[in-house]
Amino acid sequence: MNSEQRAEGQRGPSLVDSAEEALHNWLAGGRYRQGDRLPPEHEVATMLGISRGTLRSALRRLEERGEIVRRQGSGTFVGRSAVPAALGERLERLEPYSSLAERRGLTLSSVDLHIERRAVGAEVGEALGLAPIAPVTTFARTLIANGAPVAVMFDVVHPKVSLPDDDALREQLEGGQMVLDVLIAIGVPVTYARTRVIPSLLSPRERAGKLLGVKRTTAVLELEELYYAGRDERVAYSRDLFAPGGLDVTVMRSFESTRPTPIGNFRGARAQSGRTRRNRDNGA
Repeated sequence: MNSEQRAEGQRGPSLVDSAEEALHNWLAGGRYRQGDRLPPEHEVATMLGISRGTLRSALRRLEERGEIVRRQGSGTFVGRSAVPAALGERLERLEPYSSLAERRGLTLSSVDLHIERRAVGAEVGEALGLAPIAPVTTFARTLIANGAPVAVMFDVVHPKVSLPDDDALREQLEGGQMVLDVLIAIGVPVTYARTRVIPSLLSPRERAGKLLGVKRTTAVLELEELYYAGRDERVAYSRDLFAPGGLDVTVMRSFESTRPTPIGNFRGARAQSGRTRRNRDNGA
């Protein structure tokens, strides 16, 4: 490494570089979704502890990558690039269980599959923004992994989604695919889900207990999810009950910051990290 390169490494990132990275990390955290309007520039500059000129230079870079959209007289909005980052970093639960199982060497299938058209009912109707009498397609089944029952699943799809015919749906679901797989395959732009984790006890006398083959009252995990397409369009509801030990389920969580990391803190953390790496490289 020559002296110029060493000097460059010692200088570190510029204020604009740091502001750009801090803004990217803030948007990728998932608090804001595509189309959301960001706070005014003067507020963001104050949060970061930088001048508006530095902020505008950083925003210009994000705009060139499509992460933000600036509209004259309207403000700054989250662009198309922030949503995939949020999915990758925060909402890995949106990955269908079929993909997760494949990576772990499990073979999935479904039994006791029931596909019905019926009124949505009050509880699920409220979740999907529908009247209780609205007709919907529902799916109920038992998920099998490597020959053993691991989950009881119930899904409801919003009536505005045009689904394949029942024979095709049956083939896909009995073959181990999820309703989420079906939605993605037909082009529904699922962007995120709101998830509620519900610990509960399951008795062998209950229908779900019988389907899962529990021998005594057992602690189980329920995941209730509401899937969205685009910014705020509800497209499906699911409620899955998992038997213990049958299939690992990971729901990722992050603490969503309402403010970007101030540049002083951000640069200080990076400098400390750089010093740690240099000390390690020097054998300190």
